[in-house]
Amino acid sequence: MKKLIFALLCVSLFASSAFSADVKPIKIGEIATVTGDFAAYGVAEVESIKIAVNEINAKGGVLGRPLEVIMYDCRTRQEDMVNAARRLVEQDRVTAVIGPSGSGLCIAAAPIFNRGRVPHLGTLPTNPLVTVDDNGKVRPYNFRICFLDPYQGAIMAQFAFKNLGAKKAALLYDVSSDYSQGQREFFVKGFKELGGELVADEGFRGEDVDFRSQLTNMKDSGADVFIFPFMGKSLPLAVKQARELGIELPIVGGDGYGDFMWEISGETLRNTYWVSHVDRYDPTLAGFFDDYLKSAGTECQEFMNAVMAYDCVYWLKDAIERAGTDDPVKVRDALEQTKDLQLLHCVLTMDEFHNPKDKDGVMLKCDETQKKSLFFVKIRPE
Repeated sequence: MKKLIFALLCVSLFASSAFSADVKPIKIGEIATVTGDFAAYGVAEVESIKIAVNEINAKGGVLGRPLEVIMYDCRTRQEDMVNAARRLVEQDRVTAVIGPSGSGLCIAAAPIFNRGRVPHLGTLPTNPLVTVDDNGKVRPYNFRICFLDPYQGAIMAQFAFKNLGAKKAALLYDVSSDYSQGQREFFVKGFKELGGELVADEGFRGEDVDFRSQLTNMKDSGADVFIFPFMGKSLPLAVKQARELGIELPIVGGDGYGDFMWEISGETLRNTYWVSHVDRYDPTLAGFFDDYLKSAGTECQEFMNAVMAYDCVYWLKDAIERAGTDDPVKVRDALEQTKDLQLLHCVLTMDEFHNPKDKDGVMLKCDETQKKSLFFVKIRPE
């Protein structure tokens, strides 16, 4: 497990008039998927948290103290996620932990955060079990800034049935992924409730790269829409293979979409639609993406992860300031009480299950001529 320490701006700021040498930093933990199948998502989160912390430290820090980020790469592996959580809680003694985006990763480490009484802020883990246990009881120290799989599933179902006019859906999902299974379950439920029919239900395992057999079955099912509720490199590969099989039906997926997909799928992303937490081309986000380009030296591809991670830092900053301390238990209380907090991408209020309340979903449509995803419609499930 690789450890990187970002004492962001601490050297220059300790040496300046902003902070004296004896000011103790507030330590924040970060766990990211910097390597592995979800590396693109993790790299975007690391860079965005760095930008946010730099901004905050340059303006005097939090409670007059600089922020210091201790980051571990969990390599998209649950065992590494658990080990990273344990080190941050037990050895590094951080105030809170941000990231990563994977639901299964966050669920695996949830007992560590609750036992150690250190709040955890998930960036894009959409499975309900991230913030509640199997009995529906709230995990006291687990929070998220994104909406959930039931919400995404309902958005996909409503969009497919009402906006696309689809009545028969064929679905391909990752049987090894909590994220994918959750979206599948709630899409099917919502689509059937609206009057739709599931005519094909095909599975694969996360390491698979050939989906032609499943896609052929889906093609022969009489479906008028394909549903792809999964993420990672499997997603662009499945899209490309579907088009190569002559399938031109609309494809609808969750928030696994990323601009990295154009490198694999290219123009075969035509007629595909994806749930998003943000509109990449919302003018209010332009400044952030300009800063990302300057900091990283490259355009931000995984924009959902980037914006969510950035806003998690400011959410945590607000909670620490309202708590008046970096004590993890009191910060947890402040996180739980978050109400009408203006962040970059939304106004954030926590509900009783530690999830954002009443966030709109955005549907993006891929434009093969411009090679990017564009805003299509905003949806809040009925």
